[in-house]
Amino acid sequence: MFRRNQTRISEIILLAFPNLSSVKSLVVALLVVIYYVTLCGNLLIIILVTRSKKLQTPMYFFLTQLSTSDILLSTDVVPNTIVAMINDGLLISFNGCITQFCIFGASETFQCFILSVMSYDRYLAVCNPLRYSSIMNYSFLLSLILLSWLLGFSFTLVTTIMLSMLDFCGPNIIDHFFCDMAPIMKLSCSDTSMIHLEAMLASVFVMILPLMITVSSYGCIIQAILKISSNISRWKSFSTCSSHLIVVCIFYGTLIGIYMLPSEGLSSTVTKLISLLYTVGTPMLNPIIYSLRNKDIKEAIRLTTAV
Repeated sequence: MFRRNQTRISEIILLAFPNLSSVKSLVVALLVVIYYVTLCGNLLIIILVTRSKKLQTPMYFFLTQLSTSDILLSTDVVPNTIVAMINDGLLISFNGCITQFCIFGASETFQCFILSVMSYDRYLAVCNPLRYSSIMNYSFLLSLILLSWLLGFSFTLVTTIMLSMLDFCGPNIIDHFFCDMAPIMKLSCSDTSMIHLEAMLASVFVMILPLMITVSSYGCIIQAILKISSNISRWKSFSTCSSHLIVVCIFYGTLIGIYMLPSEGLSSTVTKLISLLYTVGTPMLNPIIYSLRNKDIKEAIRLTTAV
């Protein structure tokens, strides 16, 4: 009877960054530029890989999937953040908030899996080059991509369904710039212990295992590179993998800082700033890191602009 008499909130207010009134215009302009650069950079990589025959390899196909995920993540978060800052808050429906979390969670979860797949791809290329083509064939490549997307949406869908089944009877204000799991659960008047347990178990499969695969792959890669006698070959092998390693460090560093380390002592401002790194910063940095440190992409850009 108690649950039936509760009033379920239908709208949620996202506060974003309410204490930046003096520099609000500057931050809004910066977010617009970052979003524009993110879209252009990731779309450019997708177009280049699609059009350039030299980039028709598994490594670059995986990179297009990462770019697709970055576009999805950035589009899910940044426009609403900009509107919330301009209007000193954003009124969003409860279903819209849950949908935003679902898209955010799926894209982040997918990136955990695709980064581990990319590290395995580099492991095969460096440590087992003679068998690389036979192992990383088109059907296996496609299976890895589909599995990564399927797992990304499946894990997030379970959490989303559990969130939507909670009772939300107020307040309806989220002190964040997007609808993440923890801020949503703070609005619930139900017992959230099961969701906390589910999230903890899911993090083992979503973050810990992919991270272990990534670390193990790069451990083997580094060992193989150190055994190369030629300095030129050693540097070429390392430079091929260094861009991916930088992306992995940035992505997992910020993700672990928010979701796996104790957050009791962190203020809401610090939490938002760290969240900005993986929701806004990383999608922009990924194409920049790969394009600036990759000769094949630079050459594809040169040929494309020359046409």
